[in-house]
Amino acid sequence: MVSCNDLRIPVPQEKRGLTRILFIPHKNLMRLLPFLALLALTQWLPAGDKPNILFILADDLGYGDVSCYNPESKVQTPHLDRLAREGLLFTDAHSPSTVCTPTRYSIMTGRMAFRLNYRGVFTGVGGPCLIEKERLTLPAMLQQQGYTTALFGKWHIGMTFFDKEGQAINRNGLEAVRRVDYSRPVPDGPVHRGFDHFFGTVCCPTTDWLYAYMQGDRIPIPPTRQVDKSNLPKHEWSFDCRPGLVAPDFDLEEVDMVFLEKSLQFLDTHAEKSPKKPFFLFHSLQAVHLPSFPGRDFKGKTKAGPHGDFIFQFDHIIGKLLEKLEELDLTKDTLVIVSSDNGPEVGTVIHMRNKFQHDGARPWRGVKRDNWEGGHRVPMVARWPGRIKAGSRTSQTVCLTDLMATCAAITGAKLPPNAAEDSFNILPALLGQEDKPIREYTLHQTISLALAIRNGDWKYLDHKGSGGNRYGGALQKYAIADSAPDVPGQLYNLSSDPGERNNLVSDKPAIARALKAKLEEFKSTGRSAPR
Repeated sequence: MVSCNDLRIPVPQEKRGLTRILFIPHKNLMRLLPFLALLALTQWLPAGDKPNILFILADDLGYGDVSCYNPESKVQTPHLDRLAREGLLFTDAHSPSTVCTPTRYSIMTGRMAFRLNYRGVFTGVGGPCLIEKERLTLPAMLQQQGYTTALFGKWHIGMTFFDKEGQAINRNGLEAVRRVDYSRPVPDGPVHRGFDHFFGTVCCPTTDWLYAYMQGDRIPIPPTRQVDKSNLPKHEWSFDCRPGLVAPDFDLEEVDMVFLEKSLQFLDTHAEKSPKKPFFLFHSLQAVHLPSFPGRDFKGKTKAGPHGDFIFQFDHIIGKLLEKLEELDLTKDTLVIVSSDNGPEVGTVIHMRNKFQHDGARPWRGVKRDNWEGGHRVPMVARWPGRIKAGSRTSQTVCLTDLMATCAAITGAKLPPNAAEDSFNILPALLGQEDKPIREYTLHQTISLALAIRNGDWKYLDHKGSGGNRYGGALQKYAIADSAPDVPGQLYNLSSDPGERNNLVSDKPAIARALKAKLEEFKSTGRSAPR
């Protein structure tokens, strides 16, 4: 007889072809619920069957830049639109930061970068790598699960270069780049943080002091001369190109096509030599970061100027990667995720609004660097044939930090307690099996380390103003007066006020205090995700 304090829960355990029934004491049931939930989610996945993962990250691509999010977009993005029709579109996805470097750190670690107390972004030969040697990374976790891992494109999380005396440089600027001894290997780049293969750039490919390709742990063709900007395009979107040193093989207008060729070659080689081994491919684009230098084959392809052409090129690259998966018969076995590292750049938005009535931040307030939604709400689309329902949408609040915990759930990896501190498993959202919010709280940070916290419809900004941009000059026309100027923070209800115009700190002080207290808790404890 089974007592009333026991529950009969069938947990599949194969033994001589029979399913055993486990008897679980009621008092232990609550501890087992997370395991049982994961078990239910993974029943469809055959033992040992792990999907390939292709993660495509655009740079400074706004929520309103793509046509599947913005019907009024002046640029059509048919390949991303197709991906959305064949998969899942997230309407409430966020980058962990409003600028490049901290977002990329957070994607690789599942941890908010403000915990490092690091401000700004890397340029030149700045370092060391923000990711500590001992910290588990997303690619390293997947390596442990039997994956081949590769990164092609922009790194931008820092690495250490040395001069001829063997002294670490770890600085930006032209003179720092001149000092580098390019015969010496880098000890803390992508191949030391979980990637089997790396070809790309140290920082922003066209906004830097160092214009050269890195392969593995070295720059095989070093820079030899200062870039000649007179030979580069000149238009409203061509600024923000530093007068750095350039390598003979480095063409600033073709970097994204070089990255694409490397990813396509990797897929071909992997399919030929390791067809039974899963891969994790991180394709990290320059597009659509300023300066807007679309490749020569893409100039004039849209009626929205060079930046519109750049968005078109980004979409073309997605199409080529999807085409390669189809050619190699890998589509059904590959989870594809496309997103952006933050919202659209200030100058991009202003000129696109003025000249083409195209709004990359639509419909949100703010742009890159701002803690308002336009700074961190990003497009995100996922496809996984047979697992993700085609043409589905979700309003679940998710963050790019969640990639690590989600990949752990998909592959059966167990995350240690000192890893992925701000990463949530969004596999239920991917599979359309969520029945409640996955995230109770979501954190946001800016380039200045200004922080915000989200709980459902409520969003509290623990600072005045944008936390990033100053709303003067060309941005002055987009400034919105604070409706509660005498209080230090901001509180918005995104359901009734998605444009973040009505600061409710004075009207809802208890909610503001509760959110601020929760933010302080997450700061002091070092994590926001459940253990």
